Amino acid sequence: MTIYADYQRDRIGWFFGLSGGQLMFLALASLPAFWAISRGAWFSAFLFALVWLFLLAITVIPVRGRSATGWVFASTAYAVGGLLGWTSFRAKATQGRGDDLDTPDLPGVLQGVQIHDGPPHGSQLQRVAVIQDHATKTWAVTAAIVHPGIGMKDVEERNRYGEALAGLLDVAGRTEKVDEILFMVRTVPEDGAERDLWVTKHRRANAPELAEVVNSDLAHGLTQASVRTETFVTIVVPETRIARSAKESGGGFEGRCREIYLLMAEIEAQLRGPMGMTSVRWLTSPELALACRTGFAPGDRAGIVEALAMREKEPGVNADVPWAMAGPSGADATVRHYSHDAWNSISATIKLPTRGVAMGALAPILTPSESGERRSFVVAYPIVSQSKADRQSGNAEWAADLAEGMNEKLGRKTRAKQRDEAHKARGLDAKLARGNSLTRPYAVCTVTVPKTLRITEFGRRLDASVRRAGFAPLRLDLAQDTGFAASTIPLGTSLTRSGDA
Repeated sequence: MTIYADYQRDRIGWFFGLSGGQLMFLALASLPAFWAISRGAWFSAFLFALVWLFLLAITVIPVRGRSATGWVFASTAYAVGGLLGWTSFRAKATQGRGDDLDTPDLPGVLQGVQIHDGPPHGSQLQRVAVIQDHATKTWAVTAAIVHPGIGMKDVEERNRYGEALAGLLDVAGRTEKVDEILFMVRTVPEDGAERDLWVTKHRRANAPELAEVVNSDLAHGLTQASVRTETFVTIVVPETRIARSAKESGGGFEGRCREIYLLMAEIEAQLRGPMGMTSVRWLTSPELALACRTGFAPGDRAGIVEALAMREKEPGVNADVPWAMAGPSGADATVRHYSHDAWNSISATIKLPTRGVAMGALAPILTPSESGERRSFVVAYPIVSQSKADRQSGNAEWAADLAEGMNEKLGRKTRAKQRDEAHKARGLDAKLARGNSLTRPYAVCTVTVPKTLRITEFGRRLDASVRRAGFAPLRLDLAQDTGFAASTIPLGTSLTRSGDA
């Protein structure tokens, strides 16, 4: 079994673990104490020293992944948003104002999303849904993918899949256009909609009564114990990276679509080839709206499947989900969970362990603990540009050398963890020189249950599953709506990209 542990912290503090900004802030905060000492005001110096120690604690000591100042800013923003009504969402359709059915009406970070029908693409001339996010100034496309899985694969084949993923990221980095690749998996409780349709179509009027009863009992038991897996991949392209080449391809929306289609072809070749995907289908606007709606309301899928079956017999049946109704009718972002329609969700990110992880270690996170529970997660690979990667590699190597040198002069022993981080920082430059891409992967997992069940209990079960997989969970408190959108709705939402980027 191969263990992947070649990752490190994004930034290595070069002065006792402190970053340059933290060191500068603490140095400026210590000036009043030294000024009081120079004046001989010892009592004032003692008070200033206590204030400095307080600032040191709130600046350096992390609390659930954030500093105390970070919690203050996040809590203030959440309180202001609650007072202004920004944390609650009500769909326009529920208020009788849903006039344009093609305009998405989505909550939170998805409000700036606009869906375009791209030019005809492929042998079937399908119009791929092109996602434009006006808030982050990005373009994205999503594909539904099918992979045979790695559960029964040997070590060599798993290693090939790992190398294929690294190759995919390198290809995306060499395009100098793709900013992020997101892989999303949703394990949805089986609703038995397709089987019910098949049984209704093939049922015999003279079937034995005992066979009917046995078949019905088996269907009921197997449906409760079964789950369906939906997998999506989304590529995100910033406007700043595609604008110039789009102008050379004709400009406007058509030029951007031509550039995105070229990227789709490169990514699809890697997915179907080295990564072994058996199916890669780029979603059209109706298919993407269906994936979005079932993300917010998993229980609506059975009715949509039935409508699709009815449309095969009666072409006049409307089985599509309009974008104005693809989101929830109402949603509320609370501190510890996210409420949407008749469902509650809890999201958490995972912390990579120091000892490394094996491929397939995330599988326990997707295993539901009870019938009616949905698990989903997204693994995102933000790709750093080559120039920025070289600059960060040089800074990290310099910080590692400086930290070791200062420890030696001060007689402070360098810990094993610090030595490992320094070794990885020095090895990063060699990998970049060989043509590898730098990425900052992260993962967000979400559990969704009906409001009739206690969401706090299922949140604890999700944390237990994360720990059983070998990771450490970190709840996305005060950002549950963003975590849910990133891990469940395949529209290219990212946790590393800010607005107006």
